[in-house]
This record gives sequence, C-alpha cells and structure tokens, in this order.
Amino acid sequence: MTRIIDERLKVLGISLPEGNSPVANYEPYLLTGNLLFISGQIPIIDGKPSFIGIVGENINITEANAAARQCCYSILSIARTALNGDLDKIKKAVKITGFVASTPNFTDHPKVINGASDLLVDIFKENGRHARAAVGVSSLPLNVCVEIEAIFEIK
Repeated sequence: MTRIIDERLKVLGISLPEGNSPVANYEPYLLTGNLLFISGQIPIIDGKPSFIGIVGENINITEANAAARQCCYSILSIARTALNGDLDKIKKAVKITGFVASTPNFTDHPKVINGASDLLVDIFKENGRHARAAVGVSSLPLNVCVEIEAIFEIK
C-alpha cells in the first residue's frame, strides 16, 4: 500500500533526516491517547547545530524561515519514528510553538515560524493547518536561532 505522506514528501523533494537525539533529560516524543507530543527541535544539518545566531542581528528572516523549516523536518522524522514509520497515522497537526532567538526590537516572529507552518500545510494539506504561537526569546540551546515543538492528533 502506498503511503500518501511519503509520496507527498517525494514529490516535494524532501528526504527527512534521522531524528535528533535529546541533548538533556527528556524524551524526544510522547504518545498519549490520540496525541503525539514532539519535544522542541532545533535546526540540525549533518549532525551539527545550524543557523547559529540571533535574528535581527546576524540572521535574517529568510535564513530564520529556513531554520524553522529544518526544525520541522526533524519534527516529522521523530513523528515517523514514534509512529513506526507511518506518517499517514497523523490525522491533524494540532499546534506548533516556535521560539525565535531575536533582538529586542525584532517583531516578525510569525514570518520566521511560517517556515514550519507552510511545510506542514504543503505536506498534510488542510490537516496541516494548526494553532500556533511564535515567541521571541533572548537565547536558545546551542545558540541556534529557532526551536519548535509540535502536537499532532493520531488516527
């Protein structure tokens, strides 16, 4: 049986990375009832933190948007692991919370987190639309510019 989400990923030219390993004392995901909670993910490329810096200082909106997209790749990779390889088990993206390390006068946090939101809609279509928070913070782990956590409803 063809997996619909895997086919969409292929059409979009997306190859999901291996899921990131926790860097502290937490679980990368928790499946309880029909909800899958994915712990905050940072942009990791080739096993290393990427998009290092502060938005509005040495990272621009385009770069930060790409960082959010990279976070979402990791979120989906961890979801795939949690769901035994089957992203079609995701019924709905419920909510994402995005944290943006930014200067005090930076106010375009939603444009940054759109990198993840747009990707979820591209992949899951209407079921990718979700509630969201986009929050500015002074710093994030490993000095990355974006961290995103997610909640999915599971079939």
